[in-house]
Amino acid sequence: MAVRPFHFFRAGGFDQVHLDSGADLLAIDQLDQKLWVALACPTKGLFFDARTLELIDLDHDGRIRAPELIAAVKWAGELLKNADDLLPGADALQLSAINDATDEGKRLAAATKTVLASLGKPTATSISVADTTEATRAFDQLPFNGDGVVPPESAKDDATRQLISDVIACHGAVKDRSGKDGVNLEKLDAFFKDVAAHVAWLKKAEGNAALKVVDDTAAAFAALKAVRGKLDDFFARCRLAAFDARALQALNREEKEYLAVVAKDLTITAEEVASFPLARIEANRALPLTASVNPAWAGPITTFSEKVLAPLIGAQQQLTEAQWREVRGRFDAYEAWVSEKAGAAVEKLGADRVKALAAADARKQVDALFEAEKAEEAVATRLASVEKLVRLNRDLFQLANNFVSFKDFYARQDKAIFQIGTLYLDQRACELCIRVEDAAKHAIMAPLSRAYLAYVDCARPSTGEKMTIAAAFTNGDSDNLMVGRNGLFYDRDGKDWDATITRIVENPISVRQAFWSPYKKLLRFVEEQIAKRAQAADADASEKLAGGATAVGGAAETGEFKAPPKKLDIGVVAAIGVAVGGLTAALGALLQAFFGLGYLMPLGLVGLLLLISGPSMLIAWLKLRQRNIGPILDANGWAVNANARINIPFGASLTTLSALPQGSRLDTIDPYAEKPSPWKLYLFLAAALALAGLWYLGKLDALLPPKARSTAVLGSAAPSAPGPEAKAADAKTGDAKAGDGRPSDPKPADAPAAP
Repeated sequence: MAVRPFHFFRAGGFDQVHLDSGADLLAIDQLDQKLWVALACPTKGLFFDARTLELIDLDHDGRIRAPELIAAVKWAGELLKNADDLLPGADALQLSAINDATDEGKRLAAATKTVLASLGKPTATSISVADTTEATRAFDQLPFNGDGVVPPESAKDDATRQLISDVIACHGAVKDRSGKDGVNLEKLDAFFKDVAAHVAWLKKAEGNAALKVVDDTAAAFAALKAVRGKLDDFFARCRLAAFDARALQALNREEKEYLAVVAKDLTITAEEVASFPLARIEANRALPLTASVNPAWAGPITTFSEKVLAPLIGAQQQLTEAQWREVRGRFDAYEAWVSEKAGAAVEKLGADRVKALAAADARKQVDALFEAEKAEEAVATRLASVEKLVRLNRDLFQLANNFVSFKDFYARQDKAIFQIGTLYLDQRACELCIRVEDAAKHAIMAPLSRAYLAYVDCARPSTGEKMTIAAAFTNGDSDNLMVGRNGLFYDRDGKDWDATITRIVENPISVRQAFWSPYKKLLRFVEEQIAKRAQAADADASEKLAGGATAVGGAAETGEFKAPPKKLDIGVVAAIGVAVGGLTAALGALLQAFFGLGYLMPLGLVGLLLLISGPSMLIAWLKLRQRNIGPILDANGWAVNANARINIPFGASLTTLSALPQGSRLDTIDPYAEKPSPWKLYLFLAAALALAGLWYLGKLDALLPPKARSTAVLGSAAPSAPGPEAKAADAKTGDAKAGDGRPSDPKPADAPAAP
């Protein structure tokens, strides 16, 4: 079979299929899945009809994969006469569009007319999503709706309703389509299986005298179980004390453990007290039952005495180990029978009710209800098919343009289904906002997108709704973006949400921001250092003030005033001098090199700026080239199959900056503006003084014409002018050159002319 030639377009740096017709949509199974933009998407967190996604998600795992989308396209294409009807995304499906040439199409067309007739529209020529929603809601409220779940309300008699309620009480409920609690066949079978098993277990006790220890053996056994562990512990400790008296103190707990208990607010039910022995441990001692008993166990011991000891051996003041062994042994047979208990889930109904359910033929009435429920399965299936076709007719083409390709995202004519709204914050509107369920988990992978992301908690106090979004800032700068900043989020339905930034994933936003980044960092560093120095100076001043006050107070008492010694650290002074000298020399060398460029000084300035900002700009440029939406979506459950890039122009369209509307008037006079400071004048004066100093020192002589040099203007007063010794040395050098007769020497007056 020949492969269909598709039409492709390039966007985001890669090729994407252009679905131009219904035939293109039906042929997506022929499109190599390496060319699909996505291979899976979640069913939650999208601006898309959740019911449509549920109908496409055949395995109901919360994700739609490529085979499920292909299956939905094929199913819809076979039931429509013309697949082009899928492209407009109409809310209503024309009945004439259904392909009634096939058996399934005929059944679907008939079911559609039945649905419209049930809604009072027997002559309608189309069926809408609202029609199917209303029909489905009405069908779901029927006593039997074909979902395999029977609620108690479906029964006509009280006995059957009570039986269904008993099943729910013992094995839990299953939600019916109507939202009511009910049971399915699986739970009904499990219930009657437990009933039969429990009745068989109960019959083992009938006629067995060994199981009737006292009148209320069950209550007595429960009282015995409650204290059995502590009684065994008490008598074991007493036996150990009889074996070796040295262990007596340890068996009764050490004094420090009591000190730890009494140091707290003491209650007789405290765990620290409950863990102590029942009574004081002594060699072969009997357990006192009425006095000197651990107060945390006084109640259970009293219940044990009343329900177990009194019926078996009479009222006792104390209990010996031999009596305890005898009493405990009387319950061995009963305990063995209890350990074999079956059908415990129905025990809460009581033995009489369970036996009645087993004896009566109660299940027949419930089975009749399930037969009536099963008879409606075909109707439910046809109704679901009608709903599915109407919804796919409206939504399938849009889903394909956000799955097979990202046309809606890159065409910018409509938002993609993963864009759930717009965040307004810091004079920007961010349109690439994606809903996330777990921001911490999402932030593990999302930074690989190389995008600047802000995780924002959104809330609507009026309704109590909350959600978290990841907003990509793809234009502007990040100077005023920080955790805690508030904004406003508008979802795709137009509802407004309070928005607060809770986490930021930092990445470059623009090359322009990267250019200024080093200078801003330097400015912040200087400001922080100044703040630290000012804080330290303030603390030092406060300390000196406190010291002075203390000295004055001491002088008032003693009559003598001692001024605090003044400390002068010579090393610090020397270090400051060296630092100032080094900075001056470095500045002089820098200026000399800069002015040495002559007319190339502008190029030198550009080179200096590139030297400082170049690395930051290069890193930003590289990361912006790698910026793509794939990791952002993958972290949210998608399977993006392409390097879907967000370049600088496209990013600028996703985050728009504030701008005055066209034709607006702007009054530029700000009545509250700060008075302009003459910093430019100060800067000019500082530069002029620096240049004057360099000229005075002769550092600029090599760059100036001879008449403008400091030695020419100031003469011998110039610091760089040669001294007497230097002039004498120059004179000697000149005489030596004259004696050598070198070409540079002055020519004698009587020298013959050169030929």
